[in-house]
Amino acid sequence: MPSTAYDHPGPLAPDELLPQAGARSTPPATLPPAWADAVAAVIAERRHLDGALLPILHGVQDALGHVPADAVPMIAKAVNRSRAEVHGVITYYHHFRQTPARAHVLQVCRAESCRTMGGEALLAQAEALGREHGCTVEPIYCLGLCAQSPAVLLDDRPQARVTPAKLARLMASLKEAT
Repeated sequence: MPSTAYDHPGPLAPDELLPQAGARSTPPATLPPAWADAVAAVIAERRHLDGALLPILHGVQDALGHVPADAVPMIAKAVNRSRAEVHGVITYYHHFRQTPARAHVLQVCRAESCRTMGGEALLAQAEALGREHGCTVEPIYCLGLCAQSPAVLLDDRPQARVTPAKLARLMASLKEAT
C-alpha cells in the first residue's frame, strides 16, 4: 500500500526518546544547561506514566516556574507528540506559564460569582499595578470562595471579599516586602 503524506512514522524506540548514558538529550542551544537538565530529569521521572504529557508539563513548571518554549521539542519527543500538540496543551491550560513569573503572583478569580461581584474591575486594577509592584497577574477560574467573592490568590494565599482598596493595600504590601 503506498504511503501518503499523512502516514504517521510510528512510535519512536525507547532509545530514541531519552538521552543515552553520558550524553545530553537534544536541548536546543538556547535552553540553559541547568534548565535542560531539569527538563530531562522530569521527563525521565514521568514519561512512563499514562498520559505523561500533563505530568511532565506540571513537573517542568514546578521545577522552572514556567515551561520554556525551548523545552517543548524535548517534551514532544519524549511523549511522541508534535511540538504543535505540546504547545497547544500549554496554551490551552491557563495554569502553564510560558515566561517566568515575577517575584509575586496574583491570581484573580474570573468565575461567575467573582465576576458579578467586581472581579473584572479587580483584574483590570491588578493588571495596571502589577508591574509596578513586581507582581505577575493572572486570571484563574474559580478559587472555591464563591460565598466570599470576589476572591484572589496572592502567592498561594487566598484573599476573600476583595475590594479595590483591599487590593491596593495587598499590592502595596508586596512593594514594601521587596
